[in-house]
Amino acid sequence: MRYKVIIEPDMESGGYVAYCPTLRGCVSEGETVEGALENIKKAMRGYLLVLEEELTQKKDVRIYEVAI
Repeated sequence: MRYKVIIEPDMESGGYVAYCPTLRGCVSEGETVEGALENIKKAMRGYLLVLEEELTQKKDVRIYEVAI
């Protein structure tokens, strides 16, 4: 899958903040743009794994894959 990621300078502590608007609350940071991008990819993988685990434990939830 492909997701849009936004990377912005972190004015308070330096470096960069990266987040994925599609995955609410999925945020990471890095010293460089490249570092922030690598870190957000790891955060996104973890986010999706946890989400999938949580959803598969619920008996009344159906999971579908759709192409748009």
